[in-house]
Amino acid sequence: MGGNPDNSRLDGKVVVVTGAGQGIGRATALELARAGAAVVVNDLDADAAHAVCDTIRANSGQAHAVIAAIGTDGAAEACVSAAVDHFGRLDGLFANAGVLRDSVLWKTEDDAFDLVIATHLRGTFQCARAAVRQFRAQGGGGSLIYAASPAGQSGNFGQGAYAAAKAGIVGMMRSHALELARDKVTVNAVVPTALTRMTATIPALAAHVAALERGEPLPENLRAKHGIGTAQDIAPLVVFLASGAARGITGQCIGIGGDRLSLWTHPAEVRIATQSGGWHVEHLTEQWPDFSEGAIQPLGVPLAFD
Repeated sequence: MGGNPDNSRLDGKVVVVTGAGQGIGRATALELARAGAAVVVNDLDADAAHAVCDTIRANSGQAHAVIAAIGTDGAAEACVSAAVDHFGRLDGLFANAGVLRDSVLWKTEDDAFDLVIATHLRGTFQCARAAVRQFRAQGGGGSLIYAASPAGQSGNFGQGAYAAAKAGIVGMMRSHALELARDKVTVNAVVPTALTRMTATIPALAAHVAALERGEPLPENLRAKHGIGTAQDIAPLVVFLASGAARGITGQCIGIGGDRLSLWTHPAEVRIATQSGGWHVEHLTEQWPDFSEGAIQPLGVPLAFD
């Protein structure tokens, strides 16, 4: 039985979107406003953030820009304070802000690693904490939506820091979902696959990004089989998770991109064996081939799209 479409409206709701100046954040901020929400548009780029607000207001929506670098002290609190000061409350937060500093392990510098972790993982933590403090103060629950990534689920060459941050976000999401259930706060992670500034550097996608920028449609194979589309394809899931239609959904890792919607499994043991007295090196050496056959897990995000 289908749900009530009216429950997906966000009239009277207030939602913060971090990293909303472009890409998935921008598309989501615009979609939230179309659904009736007042939107706090956060970005480090002031011109981009104000441009998104101008677009929302030009279409009779409500928006306010907060220029701050997510992951730095005070940025999360500034976003939540803006929601309360300008719109009277906070109902949802999409922790989307991110940065890439891709490099293989032996070339990765501390500063680059720290920036990626601070923006994605620390930033999501700080935003969630600030939002939850407001949810608890005003009562009535709320929605937290974190941005995960296929890299955090499967790993990706040259993205050790990014994958670590995104994997951490998913683990944090599951813990937060347990902690906040009593407060009626739902917590979920979105695993988006879209052609954005962040994916433009992937060689296998470069031609598709260029075609999209020329206004050409994406191949059906890319959208349906691989689930790769545009930033606009991601936004409806965030709106849904911020709405009353998703009040019973929490602790989930949900993939979306192109024409595909998916649910990711929680990590689970795929095979178990026991050894009386414990496992010694000799046991492992002897039994590993049979034990592991057919159960070794794949590595890496698939990057063959033709």
